Amino acid sequence: MKKWGLLFLTVMLTAAVTVLGGCGSSSKTAEMQPITIGVMPDIDSAPIIIAEEKGYFAEEGLKVEVQHFKSAMDRDAALQSGNLDGAISDMLAVAFAKSGGFDVKVTSFTDGNYRLIAGKNENITKAQDLAGKDVAVSKNTIIEYITDQICANQKMADTSINKVVIPQIPTRLEMLQNGKLAAATLPEPMGSVAIANGCKLVTDSEALGINPGVMMFTAKSVDSKKKELQAFYRAYNKAVAYLNEHPMSDYIDIMIEKNSFPAEVKTALQLPKYRVAGLPSQKDVDTCLQWMLKKELVKTSFSYDEIVVDINK
Repeated sequence: MKKWGLLFLTVMLTAAVTVLGGCGSSSKTAEMQPITIGVMPDIDSAPIIIAEEKGYFAEEGLKVEVQHFKSAMDRDAALQSGNLDGAISDMLAVAFAKSGGFDVKVTSFTDGNYRLIAGKNENITKAQDLAGKDVAVSKNTIIEYITDQICANQKMADTSINKVVIPQIPTRLEMLQNGKLAAATLPEPMGSVAIANGCKLVTDSEALGINPGVMMFTAKSVDSKKKELQAFYRAYNKAVAYLNEHPMSDYIDIMIEKNSFPAEVKTALQLPKYRVAGLPSQKDVDTCLQWMLKKELVKTSFSYDEIVVDINK
């Protein structure tokens, strides 16, 4: 009887260890709250798409729902309605939200690029050549901001070019390619598409060191999902390493499918060297806010600490 009792005890202990071990392996996921992220059809979103596709979020025990948006207006509406925890965005959208009483925080920069592209039949090699010519932008947006910063970098007044307001990016691209504009400022990958179709690069935000793209989260999510955001960025950084270590041919089909990129990007797209997550510089934040104040897009400015937060502290 003693022998059978010891055998029974051993079996029970083994079963308990197995159950506890199973609980331990799933507890990481169970303890994590899900995160919902909004992305736009741009190259800033690449690390998030790769992290989702390669299972890096799951490796961190984190469930992330990625929602794709065609317009910034729809993305921002989803954020303010509580359907998103965060989104790939830009400093202008952050300032607009805070000015409207909706508290958001910048948790990192993103790696995007905005390109000033001249028409294929235009004799334009530098920004100064655009003085007095039609340049398509979307008003009071990151596109106009980049265009004005390009002008400032070249010692040109932003009034020296004739800004033609064309909000829709596909329309802007089509008019440029059809010779109805001297130039247009386009986000990637549309800038690469224009160049592939014969238009000419004048300059871009990457060349000038202008970095207005950011990842923002609601203040509520920053406060209540700190460990989830830390896990999110660990997965994000794994994706950055993958993007920098692999040829674009390994993942371009995923990018085209998930972001609804035009087919031309398969041979035309030029991606930046992605950086591990980090905070935007004081200069990038201040320059953008000063531009918005000058344009009277916001009535008051915000300090760096009111906008940017380090989720690792």
